[in-house]
Amino acid sequence: MSALTHDAEARRFELLIDDERGRGLVWADYAREPGRLAVLHVEAEPQLRNTGAAGQFMQALVQAAREEETQLRPVCGYAVMWLRRHPDSADVVWKG
Repeated sequence: MSALTHDAEARRFELLIDDERGRGLVWADYAREPGRLAVLHVEAEPQLRNTGAAGQFMQALVQAAREEETQLRPVCGYAVMWLRRHPDSADVVWKG
């Protein structure tokens, strides 16, 4: 597996998965807001769906938010659900 990458021009974070689950991308489109990142859409390529790859991506995104000292504002239903199920990530979730 590779590290989370950031394509600022496309406003997208990506994670390449290459393991026993398969090979492909998981990504999130985002919008920058003052002091936070709005997670607009999280998607995995079809071969990675239902493998836990999107959850792995979210863990990497949470870690990146911590490192950047920014908060995540989940808009995407998947991101909302994942963050609610992982209270250990609450420190990076925007409370507004």
